[in-house]
Amino acid sequence: MGQRTEFRCFEVGVPLRHVTGAVLLALALGLGACRTGTDDVRRWGTTVQGPRKLIAVLTHDKYSDEIRLEAAMTLISMKPRNGRRVGIEGADDQPGLMGALTQLPPSARAGLISKLVPALETEIRKPPPVSQGGQAAADPTVPYKDAAFALLTHDGGRLVGDPALKQRLRTVLSTWVSTNFAQRLEDSSQMFSVKQVVTELKADAVRTLPNLIAPGAVKIDSLSDFVADFGDPATKLAASQRLVAVATHTSSQEWINQKSPGVEAANKASKLNPTKEQFQAQLAQYQEEELMRVFASMKRVGGAPVVEFLLKFAQDKTQSDKRRAGALAALQGNLDRTNRQQASAVLAVAGGEDTPDMVRDVALQRVGEFPRAVVVEDLYKLFASGNWKVRWVAAELILRMSDTSHLPEFFDKIGKAKDMAITEPLRYGSIISEMKGSTKPEDAVRSQLGSKEPVPARLTALGYYYAKGTGKDLGTISNYASDRSKTPTCKEGAQDCEWKCNVSADGKQETKDITTVGEFVEFCVKPAMEKRGAK
Repeated sequence: MGQRTEFRCFEVGVPLRHVTGAVLLALALGLGACRTGTDDVRRWGTTVQGPRKLIAVLTHDKYSDEIRLEAAMTLISMKPRNGRRVGIEGADDQPGLMGALTQLPPSARAGLISKLVPALETEIRKPPPVSQGGQAAADPTVPYKDAAFALLTHDGGRLVGDPALKQRLRTVLSTWVSTNFAQRLEDSSQMFSVKQVVTELKADAVRTLPNLIAPGAVKIDSLSDFVADFGDPATKLAASQRLVAVATHTSSQEWINQKSPGVEAANKASKLNPTKEQFQAQLAQYQEEELMRVFASMKRVGGAPVVEFLLKFAQDKTQSDKRRAGALAALQGNLDRTNRQQASAVLAVAGGEDTPDMVRDVALQRVGEFPRAVVVEDLYKLFASGNWKVRWVAAELILRMSDTSHLPEFFDKIGKAKDMAITEPLRYGSIISEMKGSTKPEDAVRSQLGSKEPVPARLTALGYYYAKGTGKDLGTISNYASDRSKTPTCKEGAQDCEWKCNVSADGKQETKDITTVGEFVEFCVKPAMEKRGAK
């Protein structure tokens, strides 16, 4: 038996043509003494031909289940070569673990996988490494996670036939994603990214992610995106509640107090010496930027808690215009279109006399998301606002959610308007010209041109011709050039309210004050029609 060590060192994968006859004879006589042990398997993981030898062990039924499992785990743990995990995915000239499993007979594969899954679970559940010196340590669980995901998805998921084993893989992968989430999200050493894992596992992978959404947490945007895309209703509700807590904290004085030392240190590092007022402005801007990020996540997740918070925030007049507008913007797509209370809350902001234009514009955009029947009456009530711009944007919104069958109602309401600006009939007429419905827009406006119709309604009808009329329509409106009915007057101090048109005189442009309906026709409407020619 003096030759035993030599037989033991004869390794799997050596071509027989390189073996002498004497050695073959010795092998035949002493084959029982030649064994591949776990030490051999582990050592091969570090050699050039190691993957080939490990695959041979894995695919030969003469080896014990223990050795074959060791070969599989060694393939998984092998360091990448030329950027590829050849142990798992293989190389151009040889298969990896997944390819080898595919080659096994179904019964042998099932037996090996039944042992491989628990082994992977053990490795995947090991605690993440502790960062040292500010540098993230390499995560030793990554290759095992990648192997588990490959098992679950390779060949259309046919490698793992046992539903219970599949569920174990899904469970351990979901746990892995939610553990050390921020670091693992950015780990570029993975074969399969966190996003790929979540996309495959869907609701299972994100069920515990809301627990990570908290004041001061990182990657809240990514957490929110995953929950929004794949979460079930309960998960989304939990995330909605957690985001409200984050937004409440971010908008608080406590947040300012926490961040002040960091901002102060950054100023010193940059050799800045702001005044007290400038320092407070820095903090306010920082807080606003962070709040906008939270609002963006709220918009993605939505949910009743988020909507309630954002509506209250938008109505809070102590908040800046940008913050209030940001809250309203985050409500896009999240409002309950049948909820009149929500509609009334948004309309209250839109119709407030002291609501800043920036906030009002976004509020009216949100109003436009509700069905016409839910909001039209409240929008018409805004026609009585002392601010002509409130009526203007409300009227535009009504027209955009209406068809031509609603025009008689609109003309009746607008006919009672006071303090109208010239901007209004010109814009209303333009929108009317593009409206759809069983009645043609031109037929609807002609009925409003009579002298008995209220001036605001007549001006709006004439606004249609300003936007759409051509030279061939001049005969329709020519008689109105002599209409001496007074145009509306602007309320004193009304911003941007005027009655003026630019007219050509002696080849020059000059501004003409408009005081009558006839002047509106002569100096505003007819020139616009004549430019279009007789189409």
